[in-house]
Amino acid sequence: MTSTLVKFPRLNAPKLHRLPNGLTIVVEQMPIDAVNLSLWIKVGSAVESDTINGMAHFLEHMIFKGTERLASGEFERRIEERGAVTNAATSQDYTHYYITTAPKDFAELAPLQMDVVFNASISDDAFERERLVVLEEIRRSEDNPQRRTYRRAMEMAFNYLPYRRPVLGPESVISQLQPQQMRNFHTTLYQPHTITAVAVGNLPTEELIEIITQGLIQTKNTQHSELTAQNSTLSPEPAFTAIVRQEFIDENLQQARLIMVWRVPGLSEIEQTYALDVLAAILGHGRTSRLVRDLKEERELVHSISVSNMTNQLQGTFYISAKCAVENVQVVEEAIAQHIRTLQIEMVKESEIARVRRRVANRFIFANESPSDRAGLYGYYQSMLGDLEPAFNYPARIQAQDATDLMQAAQQYLSPDAYGVVAIKPSDKL
Repeated sequence: MTSTLVKFPRLNAPKLHRLPNGLTIVVEQMPIDAVNLSLWIKVGSAVESDTINGMAHFLEHMIFKGTERLASGEFERRIEERGAVTNAATSQDYTHYYITTAPKDFAELAPLQMDVVFNASISDDAFERERLVVLEEIRRSEDNPQRRTYRRAMEMAFNYLPYRRPVLGPESVISQLQPQQMRNFHTTLYQPHTITAVAVGNLPTEELIEIITQGLIQTKNTQHSELTAQNSTLSPEPAFTAIVRQEFIDENLQQARLIMVWRVPGLSEIEQTYALDVLAAILGHGRTSRLVRDLKEERELVHSISVSNMTNQLQGTFYISAKCAVENVQVVEEAIAQHIRTLQIEMVKESEIARVRRRVANRFIFANESPSDRAGLYGYYQSMLGDLEPAFNYPARIQAQDATDLMQAAQQYLSPDAYGVVAIKPSDKL
């Protein structure tokens, strides 16, 4: 198993190594006494059909329930007895598993991580036990006002793209899933060409590559198979052409929630996302941002307000969320729309752009301090885009945005007269 090593001459200097079976390895030696192995699988809830919505997250739970070589609980026991840590997360576009170990333990523990991910046994008994855990997680999610609000906003943001569905799936679907469906899902989609293995820490890069490669040889499920993904034929949804409004009553809320969303480019159009990231920061990141200063600090119309440019693989959402008294919902919406309108007709001051540039540069430095930070950065971009370059050049892309770029992005993607809005009000304020 040989390949050309590609080096990136800069502060970050990972090496990229591709195996003949399609799996990508990214490694970097870092003088910190730990090693992180992150396995990024380009399989999340977006590849599911409605009839198995929640399968990717359920499978994440089942990955830790044993293999032919490891009894249920054995993986966690061996990780913990060495003082290592492990965890996982499922999103719309990927599933991420990782361990962080001492360098001396990496050669022993890394193959265990690969064994559980590639060779999960998914027994009927364990499946039924874990189904109860997942159903309880769904119920807790439904009891969380923030998650309920987000789910309704995503249903507003997307009419047909899978991002409108919850990653956890609905209780009605999870209660009907069968173990063989999960085995088929795992066998079909957890294939080498869907996986990026990233190892960062205090071991030589060639040793990291060798440990991962040998760990893969010991696994069974490493032959190339064609991926059939639900979202492979989907296209981004068109922008809103009018204000589309939904209102809900939530008896558990003390304050109203107001969410405004715009459909914007996703990772598939990454060059279009940078200006929107800057606009999100100008509007809602920090006390001196426009919406926080105006609506919270000066006019005291909101209890809190935040802005995010959320970038999924296929399409993103520009997302503004506010908590306020129910009698202020309309005036807050109108004020936000006016701020959006201002961005379209007035150049952003250079001082505001400079503030964002400083914050981004500082965050990038902080996000490179630990092996797990770097492994996450490399794994995300390599898995999602098949390219490490955006992991390094994000600050430069932000630095390059000027007032004209920001005005053009606001005009193109953020209409003050066409967006989705969800208002959720407490029942006692009817």
